[in-house]
Amino acid sequence: MSVKKTIASVIVVIAALFTLSIAEAASPLEKWAASIKSKYDGTAIRVLGIPHPASDALRALTPEFEKATGIKVNWELVGSGDIMSKQFLGQTAKDVPYDVYMTKGVYLPAYETRHVLADLRGFLNNSALTPPGYDYEDITLAYREGLGVFRGKVRGIPIAGESFFISYRKDLFDKYGKSPPNTTEELLELAKFFQNKEPGLYGISMRAETGRTFALAWDLFTSGFGGSIIDQKTWEVKVNTPETLASLKYFLELLQYAPPDIETFSWNSAISAFTSGKTAMWYDATSLQPWIDDPKKSKVVGKVAYVPPPRAPKGRFGPVGGWDLSVPSLAKNKEAGWAYIAWMTSRAKAKELIDAGGIPARFSTLNDPDYIAKNPNFVKALKEALKASGNLISIGQRWIPATPEGKKIHKIAGYYGGQALLKKMTPEEAVKAAEPELLELSKKIKATKF
Repeated sequence: MSVKKTIASVIVVIAALFTLSIAEAASPLEKWAASIKSKYDGTAIRVLGIPHPASDALRALTPEFEKATGIKVNWELVGSGDIMSKQFLGQTAKDVPYDVYMTKGVYLPAYETRHVLADLRGFLNNSALTPPGYDYEDITLAYREGLGVFRGKVRGIPIAGESFFISYRKDLFDKYGKSPPNTTEELLELAKFFQNKEPGLYGISMRAETGRTFALAWDLFTSGFGGSIIDQKTWEVKVNTPETLASLKYFLELLQYAPPDIETFSWNSAISAFTSGKTAMWYDATSLQPWIDDPKKSKVVGKVAYVPPPRAPKGRFGPVGGWDLSVPSLAKNKEAGWAYIAWMTSRAKAKELIDAGGIPARFSTLNDPDYIAKNPNFVKALKEALKASGNLISIGQRWIPATPEGKKIHKIAGYYGGQALLKKMTPEEAVKAAEPELLELSKKIKATKF
């Protein structure tokens, strides 16, 4: 054999060994992605979502998914108030051009009655479609069960689970020698203290838009005062009780120390007021925290600290809310759509998703020393907020009642509560006026076999 042939043979062997070593070095997720590519290379899927830190992070990681799997991903964003109607209309018309939905986890009962979403359990149990080490049980229980599962069926994978907590301007609190609020009484006192303390500064920012949004914010306080708009164990109406009235009066007083147009504030208006430096405190969703630390969106980066929901007379309670990724029941590319969800929500990608501004949903993330070290105060407050959420579930209440009529409950209560905010009714008149409509709705809920 000539020297040239010998060298060529050696090169071939070395190249083969190098290729083999690369294949052996590939991670389980990469190997799984390669198998997905062999089946779905060239497939195009569509995702319907909303503007959110979670969707920002998902889109940031999408090019890597596309390269690994050969699946092209096209995102479409609509307003959070419009997405459900768009999803429901598509289902009714049997015309669903999407393969992945962002879905409101707290409204799974409404999705269920319309058969909008596929059951993901079969995908989760299919090793060919779900990457090894996915670890579904690692997703925090409050999010996994509170947002993604309804009546034993997995309808979504949480990607923006949230409770509520208080963000406060640590620089201002330090400047004036104030400690962060631990109780509802302290929260009110601090909001009053900071109102107009400096030019253009207000005490607190919250969502309080008249209508359903108002009731969602009001319900942050009802259980803490021993009341409820409606008892979710018996479906008895409790809006016109002394305890529920007390919670409404407290909420209305707190809003006196918010910006003057607070009756128009949705969640995005509320956080914008805080990140622009207009308020000393912000009481809203934990999932929005990445925007507070984003220099492109926030003027208060590095000036903010966090505490859990305030302890009220009857205890410390918090909601569980947020968004899932789901597969539409009428999707044309269900398996490719699930592959996108499985990749993005896998344990292997959790750290990258958080680094891109995503929302922690896994126990392993919340307990990761590296993650904790980045912002110990935030992680501590987040864990305590989740405990407060567990307290609410433990008394048989959910932030969004587990009935298809849940949205209507808040719409009715929020309309009349909003009238009190606008000073068109007294708080007493508002709860009294809401009661008859809620009683009619209660009868409907009790009569249904859903």
